[in-house]
Amino acid sequence: MKLKNLSLITVLSACLMSPALSQAGTYEEAVMDAKASINNAKALNYEWRDSSKLLEKADKLNKEGKSDKAMKLVAEAKKQGDMAVIQAKLQASVSGPHN
Repeated sequence: MKLKNLSLITVLSACLMSPALSQAGTYEEAVMDAKASINNAKALNYEWRDSSKLLEKADKLNKEGKSDKAMKLVAEAKKQGDMAVIQAKLQASVSGPHN
C-alpha cells in the first residue's frame, strides 16, 4: 500500500516538474490532449472545477491572437486533468463518506 502511494506521488511530482505540453505541436493538438486528460478525470468522477473553464478562456485568448497565454492555460488544464486522475487513483483505496 505504501509503495503504491509512493509511486503515485512520484508520478505526480514528475508531472508538476515537467513541461505539460512539450509534445503538442499546435494549439489544436494541445487542446485535444487537454480535453482527453479532463475526460479521463471526468470518467473517474474526479474532474476538477476549473479545468474546462481554463480551456474556454484559452480559446478566447487564442482567437484574440494571444497564443502564448492561451497555450499556458491549455497546459494548466491538461495538468489539472492529469493530476485529477492521479488523485482519483490515490484516493480509490480510502474509505469514507465520499465513496
